[in-house]
Amino acid sequence: MGAIKFSEIIEIKSSAAIVFDYTQNYETRLNWDTFLKQADLIDGAVAAGKGVKAYCVAKNGMGMVTEYVTFNRPKVTAIKMTEGPYLFKAFAGSWTFKELNEDTTEVMFVYSYQLQFPFNLIGPLVKMNLRNNVRQRLKDLKVNIEEAL
Repeated sequence: MGAIKFSEIIEIKSSAAIVFDYTQNYETRLNWDTFLKQADLIDGAVAAGKGVKAYCVAKNGMGMVTEYVTFNRPKVTAIKMTEGPYLFKAFAGSWTFKELNEDTTEVMFVYSYQLQFPFNLIGPLVKMNLRNNVRQRLKDLKVNIEEAL
């Protein structure tokens, strides 16, 4: 089975730089990221950036080590899985921040992944679950940033 890919978009009333910085700050990540119960930079990293690795654990208990492959503040950041839960053969994600005007930013999450057998047999269910989680994360991000202003 090939890669499964989807994207979700939301508009947030804030500049791209503020939204980018807020999303990539691991000290405050759990304030808005309701999908995760743990989010840490690893290997001595103190800030996100290209080549930096992070360890995140979802509320369902599945953990994943990712590495930043792109970090272009305030426009885009992308990660790839280096170690992950048994259901994924591969996983990558990107966040794009498009400033629509000085106080509105379009945020787009794109996920691309491959499932291991036998999880590929329930591919549509996995995609629906991930997509719902991404939608909720974006809504929570929007609320957290807009309420802070």
